[in-house]
Amino acid sequence: KDEETVARMAAQPPLERLGTPHDIAEVVSFLAGPARWVNGQVLRANGGIV
Repeated sequence: KDEETVARMAAQPPLERLGTPHDIAEVVSFLAGPARWVNGQVLRANGGIV
């Protein structure tokens, strides 16, 4: 994607940045830990975009 499109996408979430692999790894780590009892939920790792 061109830089203008990437900048527009990055400005959408409240954090005003694109997600990183580390962001997703933290969600996976959460679910692999004591939260493994969480079920039937949809966790959206999207920076707060509604």
